[in-house]
Amino acid sequence: MTDSVPAIELPVDVARIQSLLPHRYPFLLVDRVVGLVPHQRLTAIKNVSINEPFFQGHFPGHPVMPGVLIVEAMAQACGLLTRLSEGSDAEGKPAAPSYLVKVDKARFSRMVGPGDQLVLEVEQKRMLRRMGLYVCRALVDGEEAACAEILCAERNA
Repeated sequence: MTDSVPAIELPVDVARIQSLLPHRYPFLLVDRVVGLVPHQRLTAIKNVSINEPFFQGHFPGHPVMPGVLIVEAMAQACGLLTRLSEGSDAEGKPAAPSYLVKVDKARFSRMVGPGDQLVLEVEQKRMLRRMGLYVCRALVDGEEAACAEILCAERNA
């Protein structure tokens, strides 16, 4: 790993996000990256719309974003921190996918529903042999909705 990372122009839009992550509709849960300190932290946004397919069954008449999808959104933000820090891009060879290995200390403190904007804050605690440990928070209107420690590992090609 080199210390020099190409300059990243913010915000990172969904087209660039799709070049960095393998996720697609309905499972791409990050809309934009708005803050980045390579190898340290990233801030991203997920706009929650009533058109999300999970609201049809979770719950009719009282739509709530499932907590596991909030965790997945935070994990995708972790993947973006890693990819953007490496300067990876879909130009050339695609990056090896990272997999969610472990979730610790998950806590949900606020419901997330249609019209909310999830602000995803992830901080890299350490990277060892292509495994990254991250501390993550998801906020709505500045109030913490969820938090967790997430461990992700890159699959060997």
